[in-house]
Amino acid sequence: MKKWLMAVVLGTVLALGACGGGGSDDAADTGSDANTEENGGDTVDTAAAEEAYKGKCASCHGQDLSGNNGPDLTSIGSKYSAEEIEDIIVDGIGTMPPGLLSGDEATAVAEWLADHK
Repeated sequence: MKKWLMAVVLGTVLALGACGGGGSDDAADTGSDANTEENGGDTVDTAAAEEAYKGKCASCHGQDLSGNNGPDLTSIGSKYSAEEIEDIIVDGIGTMPPGLLSGDEATAVAEWLADHK
């Protein structure tokens, strides 16, 4: 009985522990007329970054960045640089699992979040 209960609890923890949902890969493809802004000489596709954030991050950090199960990100750019934020996204930190975003998607979200000061 204890093994069965432990298996159910572990399964529930694993299911609820993920910070992101399985969004469509097409969600980040916003086309060539997407909103962009400058970030230290680089162009950030804000629409794609916001879409990736909503698909993988908002369930823990809130739609408005104010935090939910995860930390408040409304002024994260005043604490970390875009590179540091990208490292956290890719490698994970604390209870945040690694690899929720990678490559260009992780870079775009990190640059977008770095603008929140």
